[in-house]
Amino acid sequence: MAGEAKIGRTLAESTPHWPDAPKPPKGAPNILVVLFDDVGFSDFGCYGSPIRTPTIDALAADGLRYTGFHTTAMCSTTRAALLTGRNHHSVGMGCLANFDSGFPGYRGKIAREAATLPEMLKPHGYRSYMVGKWHATPLTETGPTGPFDGWPLGRGFDRYYGFMDAETDQFAPELVRDNTPIEQPASYAQGYHLTADLVDQSIRYIADHVADAPETPWLLWLAFGACHAPHQAPQEIIRSYDPVFEKGWDAEREQRLAKQKAMGVVPVDTRMPARNDGVKGWDEHSGDEQRVFTRLQSAFAGMLDHADQHLARLVAFLDEAGIRDDTLILVLSDNGASQEGGPLGMVNAMGPYNLKFEPMAEKLARIDDIGGPDTHSNFPHGWAMASNTPLRRYKQNTHGGGIRDPLVISWKNGIAARGELRHQFAHASDLAPTLLDLLGLEPPTSVWGVPQMPMEGVSFAASLKDANAPARGRPQYFEMFGHRGLWKDGWKAVAFHPPGTPFETDVWELFHLDQDFSETDNLADAQPERLKALVEAWWAEAEACKVLPLDDRFGPRFAENANRYHGRRKRFVFHPGMGHLPTDVAPDVRARSYMIEAEAVVTDGAEGVLLSHGDATCGYSLYLQGGRLHHTMNVGGALATVSSEAPVPAGHRKLGVRVRQTPEGRVFTLAVDGRAAGELKTHLGFATFISWSGLDVGRDRGSPVSPSYAAPFEFSGKLKRVVVTMDADQMLDGDAVGEAEMARQ
Repeated sequence: MAGEAKIGRTLAESTPHWPDAPKPPKGAPNILVVLFDDVGFSDFGCYGSPIRTPTIDALAADGLRYTGFHTTAMCSTTRAALLTGRNHHSVGMGCLANFDSGFPGYRGKIAREAATLPEMLKPHGYRSYMVGKWHATPLTETGPTGPFDGWPLGRGFDRYYGFMDAETDQFAPELVRDNTPIEQPASYAQGYHLTADLVDQSIRYIADHVADAPETPWLLWLAFGACHAPHQAPQEIIRSYDPVFEKGWDAEREQRLAKQKAMGVVPVDTRMPARNDGVKGWDEHSGDEQRVFTRLQSAFAGMLDHADQHLARLVAFLDEAGIRDDTLILVLSDNGASQEGGPLGMVNAMGPYNLKFEPMAEKLARIDDIGGPDTHSNFPHGWAMASNTPLRRYKQNTHGGGIRDPLVISWKNGIAARGELRHQFAHASDLAPTLLDLLGLEPPTSVWGVPQMPMEGVSFAASLKDANAPARGRPQYFEMFGHRGLWKDGWKAVAFHPPGTPFETDVWELFHLDQDFSETDNLADAQPERLKALVEAWWAEAEACKVLPLDDRFGPRFAENANRYHGRRKRFVFHPGMGHLPTDVAPDVRARSYMIEAEAVVTDGAEGVLLSHGDATCGYSLYLQGGRLHHTMNVGGALATVSSEAPVPAGHRKLGVRVRQTPEGRVFTLAVDGRAAGELKTHLGFATFISWSGLDVGRDRGSPVSPSYAAPFEFSGKLKRVVVTMDADQMLDGDAVGEAEMARQ
């Protein structure tokens, strides 16, 4: 048969056939997407910041900066929109990947009816590589049994190296290669930092590709952890920024806005909005507070600077390999700067979420630890406000500070512009249609046998060549935790939603964005009919795109998700040799009583960890050391340790701890072979959060929960199994759980 093999009885009577390999479109470029996390509109140097980003600035000088690029206010949701070319609710990622609300728009997982960019490019000859943060599949599906259909390889990428959650420790990350958790390749003491590792892996993937298939185009999706908390970077970089920011956030905002006007990033008549709610003037803070706040901002800046330095290595490799000119490079952020550091910032954010508060004196005492391996720092609201200059509010909100973000595009062989600005409105869902448009490809109608939903994003490819290309003709809605907004024809209606209040009492504002970049002139009273029409359009978009029902709950959604996942299960059995267990699938021992019991053969001098969950910033560990059994609970760096009164004798032993929750606090009772061996009463405990680092058996993989030992402190005896049994007395405050979980996003 023509085009197919002819099969006869013998080879002489048969004709072989080899189907043609997929052929990429003529002139198809390589595509490098560099996605930053929680970086505000003004944080790149080429958008007005004093933070050193020469690599990004050089890319902008070689191409374009967009000033009207918008995201979705959160990380999972923007990633879903970028990857699929659809609105995030439409594909089932209405909010975070951390929970499934049971409604079509809120499954925490990208629907199969919405193919991802690598799935769309695969039939056209592209190889696709994903490096860094994923956070686009339910966290309860990131354990050792998956399912893996929502992991990067399950959604079209050929290789993956990175982390699955919203965040990870940059010095001791929870890494995955392809579908398998792995150890980090080096330690903090050896100079390890995740950013450098991610760039190393990116270079490796491209180098392997060039060696194996030099004529085949590739897509590399590099999603840094920077600048999501924890803000961690080399100390010499962090401290170099203290003199830059010691003047405070008020002066910094003014300087950034002046620079933005001079560069043309914003119109010259742009007004600075009033400080965000609850943010005090810099001069209203004490000298000690100013010192701490400056260092916290320096850690954020140092993390971005450090990432830019390593991005320079990747760009230099493209030059060295002779493929830079044929590579379309996009650098962007997933949402605005984060408000999750609170009004005073945090050296270790894990403590406050478990009722272990961090007074300013404690912050000051730890000022030189900020950005290091035993901290989980985040900056205060005032600096997040400065990051978003000149926009209002923050990440999670649908005002400009949450959804208007930098976008730099460079493609030497495809874009003639050098250092130009583009002011057209664009949205995260427009990225995939734009790339398909540039390649001359139509969105597929079916992928892997699944009919596809229509693209909702709109290509902005014309603007790459024409500064006067028309703006997007389709309206774009926004929604996050009940905050709402709609852009249409240069106008924007937006409502800030106070959590827990009736939606019908929300106050809608109206702004003419084409003339009011910073949303400072509310025209709601002057043009009520226009506002009414935009609000009605929002409801129509919301219904069409699966936004409804509106849900402003933080905590209950997380608590319900945990309860639904574990169900009636109260007993967990762990055996040595198992891998690292992500925190979302580990036993949920928050605010409850429980028992941990390990069966082990204790040899003479045996020591090491039997079970640990967490890291140096928060967690618990059961371990043998110095001949005795110990249990340490670490809550935000505050430690409670109970030790056995007598050495543990050699032999086959049952070693455990019983943790009882009482109205007065918690009681830890150690047990050796079922007999009490030591007791401690403490007020410390996991009220709403254990850790964003997971569980290990027979070792403590990351930064150590207890400072009395060094990781991994593997058990040197013979561990048979560890059993965790949970009581049914768990009482979780949904709102508090939500606040704790939001610290991870």
